[in-house]
Amino acid sequence: MRTLRFLLQKEFRQIFRDKSILRVIFMMPAMQLLILPWAADYEVKNINLVVVDHDRSTYTQQLISKITASGYFRLDKYTASYKDAMHEIENDDADIILEIPASFEKDLVKESSANLFMAVNAINGAKAGLGASYLQSIIHDYNNGIRAQWIQLPRFNTETTVDVTYSNWFNPLMNYKFFMVPGILVMLVTMVGSFLAAMNIVKEKEIGTIEQINVTPVKKYHFILGKLIPFWILGLIILSIGLLIAYVAYGIIPAGSFFTIYVFAACYLLAVLGLGLLVSTYSNTQQQAMLFSFFLMMIFVLLSGLYTPISSMPQWAQYITKFNPVAYFIEVMRMVVLKGSSLSDISKNIFIVLGFAVVLNIWAVVSYRKRA
Repeated sequence: MRTLRFLLQKEFRQIFRDKSILRVIFMMPAMQLLILPWAADYEVKNINLVVVDHDRSTYTQQLISKITASGYFRLDKYTASYKDAMHEIENDDADIILEIPASFEKDLVKESSANLFMAVNAINGAKAGLGASYLQSIIHDYNNGIRAQWIQLPRFNTETTVDVTYSNWFNPLMNYKFFMVPGILVMLVTMVGSFLAAMNIVKEKEIGTIEQINVTPVKKYHFILGKLIPFWILGLIILSIGLLIAYVAYGIIPAGSFFTIYVFAACYLLAVLGLGLLVSTYSNTQQQAMLFSFFLMMIFVLLSGLYTPISSMPQWAQYITKFNPVAYFIEVMRMVVLKGSSLSDISKNIFIVLGFAVVLNIWAVVSYRKRA
């Protein structure tokens, strides 16, 4: 224990002497947590719309006003030439063209039906799909409004109608920040923990102190613990800073217990730090460790469920996510923060992450012994 205490003192002194590491540990998570939730917005707004109006009637003006008043669309150009509208699409200045035929009002009044044409810039598939869906929904509402004005219903309506009422559980206002911030906080804790742990042993190799440590009577597991514990503590500190920023900047207060979050985070950090130490044992330079950690982080982020629901992924990708510890922590954070889940609700995830921690840390110790 005395040896471990000396190793921990050495690591903490080494960490706090390096001002660049301190900036990474404290400033980077704070800045990213303040910026990313505003940029990572699921809502699609400011969709540039070009209206090709061949009719120029009262009804077309009402339709255009309804579309622009929705808040999702921005009228980029109003023209009578479809060719001019296509130039806007080709120059990426427009996302959707809505063409209104010359007989729109006439057909609507006399025939009770009219056709509209929509051309969508599908380079950005997500924006195109959601934009077209929004526009169709607005046109549908406009159509229902026109019908309600024209049709004189009897006292007792003979048509069958179904009214749907709904409520949003756990996130009543559908505030995407309440959904995104816990996931982004997980990514920041993961990045700091894995990157710094991965580069720590490699730094000892580069400056030549690893040989001096190897000839001392320090046991290998003491050495690994001396590298792991400081970053485990710093990871919990970063989590605390992130939770404080979430409360101050976004008003997010976990519906569940902070104790539940910290218990799982403590287990999760053991797994992530074990992965970082494992990477460092197979790397000879900090550049190698950083590139390999970045490669792993890209896979973890894309297959974590942060941006894309895991259930919507292909079956083979869903199998891969079972070996992604980040996916378990994001799920737990959202369960505790939004749903108020307890330790018993996340017990399965805790045991899985502890399994990752045991395997990765044992692997790191064994790998270090082979290369000592």
